[in-house]
Amino acid sequence: MSGPAGGAAAREGGGALLVVGDVVTDVVARHRGPLASGTDTVAVIRTLPGGAGANVACWAAHWGCPDVRLLGRVGAEAVAWHERELLASGVRPRLVVDPQAATGTVICLVDTGAAAERTFLTDSGASLRLGPEDWSQALLDGVGRLHLSGYLLFSGTGRALVRTAVASARARGVPVSLDPASAGFLVELGVERFMALVEGVDVLLPSRDEAGLLTGLPDGAAAAAALSRRVPLVVAKQGADGALVAQGGAVLARVPAVPATPRDTTGAGDAFTGAFLATLLTGADPGAAAEEGCRAGALAVERVGGRPPEGGGGTGPSESARSARSAECSKSPASSGPSVPSGSSADDGRAAGDPARAG
Repeated sequence: MSGPAGGAAAREGGGALLVVGDVVTDVVARHRGPLASGTDTVAVIRTLPGGAGANVACWAAHWGCPDVRLLGRVGAEAVAWHERELLASGVRPRLVVDPQAATGTVICLVDTGAAAERTFLTDSGASLRLGPEDWSQALLDGVGRLHLSGYLLFSGTGRALVRTAVASARARGVPVSLDPASAGFLVELGVERFMALVEGVDVLLPSRDEAGLLTGLPDGAAAAAALSRRVPLVVAKQGADGALVAQGGAVLARVPAVPATPRDTTGAGDAFTGAFLATLLTGADPGAAAEEGCRAGALAVERVGGRPPEGGGGTGPSESARSARSAECSKSPASSGPSVPSGSSADDGRAAGDPARAG
């Protein structure tokens, strides 16, 4: 053999995208105006599949990435449903079933005013019990990029998994990206602790608030530039102002947002990340990939929930990105999905990557 399969895929361009992160159940409550304290507030409520890691994987598949894989941890009560939803979205899931904890649940309170801003109430459940025992070197076979959900950093087992996965990816020559995930949780974790944990990450995808928190700089461009002195590539999501691409201490591209009428901003950042990574895997430059990310973010805010619409249609990459993808995909290794060991995972949880085993 001339080298690890994952490294070869990364060097050639293309290859699979492996996402490691959270799979949760979203309860989305859309209301108008402030909540009425101490009494009832009328709302439209839906239960949807979610989780930042799972959302990124689904958007990457929707944006044309032909091989998207996801490692996550769920409770037994919802594994079959989540697996069906992921498979229907074009994602190959490896879901470890936690024998003790239920699937994580997030209550999303969405004010249906002009900005469609949202507030989250989070019970991480099984998702933050994902740990290094659930990792296998074989997960990187044929992988061109590894993406880590920042929510992993907010538990001890998750932090251990991040260290293990980053070390494995670097040994295989697979580039690693990470989305900080939550400004609120970052405050609890601490800036320097976070930066130490992401050492070895190649691409950081913070929101404007997260970049500001990590640098102490209120200006989005200054914050992105400062972060890019510590991480090779920073793509800072700016919401309605688009995105900034920074390398080596300088902002190299300012990508405008795509106009949209927001209904629910849940998952807009995940949509950006998924489309960005899918486009980057085609060999596109970061600026072009960020443009695709902005297109996906605009599509996401016009929908309720964090997942893409069913079917591809005309919602995937732009023509230039599709052309690049076609050229690169011809070089991608054929894959039937990640090779995973049989038997039990951590805490005697069973792997549910095979649909026939999901219930």
